[in-house]
Amino acid sequence: MSTKALVLSSVLVAIPVFISYKDKLDLEKDIIFSMIRAIIQLIIVGYLLDFIFGLENPIYTIILILLMIFNAALNTKKKEGGIDNQLLISFISILVGTSITMSVLVLSKAIEFTPSEVIPVAGMVVSNSMVALSLAYKNLISTYKNNRTAVEVKLSLGADIKDASQDIIRDSIKISIMPSIDSAKTLGIVSLPGMMTGLILGGTSPLIAVKFQIMVTFMIISSTSLSVMIATYLSYKKFFNSRKQIKS
Repeated sequence: MSTKALVLSSVLVAIPVFISYKDKLDLEKDIIFSMIRAIIQLIIVGYLLDFIFGLENPIYTIILILLMIFNAALNTKKKEGGIDNQLLISFISILVGTSITMSVLVLSKAIEFTPSEVIPVAGMVVSNSMVALSLAYKNLISTYKNNRTAVEVKLSLGADIKDASQDIIRDSIKISIMPSIDSAKTLGIVSLPGMMTGLILGGTSPLIAVKFQIMVTFMIISSTSLSVMIATYLSYKKFFNSRKQIKS
């Protein structure tokens, strides 16, 4: 794609900006800021990846993935504050989910342990886990707030904090994973996912692109499920004090 074509395609952003301004939605600043930030971040990442791809050193690849995981964990903290040690919980959860998923992919030779293959795939795993964790935290915070009385009743009847929280834990995990499951249900019918589309545009056979997309679907559902389950089970205890009472 030429730079001229890229600049011309930016006209597409002007459409929602104009509609927002005309209907007084007050979204134009957010849209413009997000686009500028995305451009800057992508340019920086582009040069960084070009440098790392040239080195082909596994240490730099691992360091970059750890930075991605930390930034994703930090993002969940920004979106949903209110849980003690949320940053650490998010980092551990995403790290474990990503490590297990990437290890299976590399050991099964689905991908090679090279920067050009590991980093883009890890990026998809980490970003999807981040979104799922944000949903889990949001649901935990709101549900404990709205169901405080029900949890306290269970505790007063002798239930442990885990038993009293079981319904909340179960619902939070299900709500957080469902977007990934629903997305998998519509693949090929409603949408052609980004990786598959990119491979086809790059000249890859559609059948080969389908195989890669199936792999991506497996890894996203696996990593998001693992990350959310770990984060939820590490988080629910933070809503109680040492006397097993819900914090105010």
